[in-house]
Amino acid sequence: MRSMTGYGRCTRAADGREMTVEVKTVNHRFLDVALRLPRHLSFAEDAMRRQIAGELARGHADVFITYRNARPDARKVVCDTALAAAYRDALSELSAATGAVNEPPLSLYTQLPDVLTVTENEEDQQAVGDLIRETLGGALSEVNAMRLREGEALRADLTEHLQLLEALRVRIAERAPGVVQDYRQRLLSRIAELEIGVPDEQRLVQEVALFADRAAIDEELSRLSSHIAQAYALMAGEQCGSKLNFLVQEMNREVNTIGSKALDGEIAKLVVDAKSEIEKLREQIQNVE
Repeated sequence: MRSMTGYGRCTRAADGREMTVEVKTVNHRFLDVALRLPRHLSFAEDAMRRQIAGELARGHADVFITYRNARPDARKVVCDTALAAAYRDALSELSAATGAVNEPPLSLYTQLPDVLTVTENEEDQQAVGDLIRETLGGALSEVNAMRLREGEALRADLTEHLQLLEALRVRIAERAPGVVQDYRQRLLSRIAELEIGVPDEQRLVQEVALFADRAAIDEELSRLSSHIAQAYALMAGEQCGSKLNFLVQEMNREVNTIGSKALDGEIAKLVVDAKSEIEKLREQIQNVE
């Protein structure tokens, strides 16, 4: 079992290139990846998404990439000679109009806007792609290690709530037979209060039988027990978050039905406690991959 919460960071350097990849993941219904990388590395985006999808099944992942190319051929300086000539002509025109001496040094042109520009040379896509794959792989390994640690903590917490839920189910099952007996006793007490004589035993049996049929919760208790067992089985595997989430909805449905059918104060209290445990399960399962 893995959590969807994780963080990983990796830095790699090779042949004058240095790259750092940070990956932060949080819970999300599906796999949702947000890449933040320098524009000139956009050629690698599709490959990165495939690599991430191979490691993460669900969750929102923010991926940050910083890159520095310190190779001598990484950049080039481009001179816009036409713009420099235009500046020269404009300065000559200004000199003629004002009478000022026009002897601009070469260094002046380097300070004029857009005369000299520094551009990035085209990257070696194969070399940079290999570096991205290696660095991203290191960050994802750290993310998954953290997600596994968090997953073990989640498993322990979910197990505790499932055990409490099972204990409540057992208490409800133990109480259920007494509900019919209590109803029969209440009927007899009410008849006695009304002083209407000796009750018709056959009619009394029929009334109690109808109540027992309406209040029967054996099937719901059996399905709830099955759901709890299935939850344990799912927790032993991977990528079980979606299935666990569906299973908890079914647990809640069974407990609601038990509460509506039992018509008993003690069971009603146990149902409230059971729903509380189910809600805690639901909240925790939202972060299971």
